[in-house]
Amino acid sequence: MSMAIELASWALILLGSFFLLTGAIGLIRMPDVFTRMHALSVIDTLGVGLLALGMALQAGFSLVALKLLFLVAVYFFIGPVVTHALAQACLHENIEPVLTEDRRQARITELEREGRPS
Repeated sequence: MSMAIELASWALILLGSFFLLTGAIGLIRMPDVFTRMHALSVIDTLGVGLLALGMALQAGFSLVALKLLFLVAVYFFIGPVVTHALAQACLHENIEPVLTEDRRQARITELEREGRPS
């Protein structure tokens, strides 16, 4: 394997890992289920795609690389469908998104309970 392909594959693997780690942090920081789904679906699709492409470059021209590319294609189609289905299920269960005004009002109410001015 040439040095350029080796460097490109490791760059893709590291970049994909970075995006997946960023998605995990987004899961913790986001306030509600809808923003979490959005952050993770966007970053997971990119992260898994880059990781699999990097591994396909590592595998060279083989059946393993073809399977990895097929996995990327399936993931690009299935990921958004699953995210949409989860969002529909949340809406069906009457889970509403947390809006900026709701959070601001909740903070004002919390400060008033503590006796501090808002």
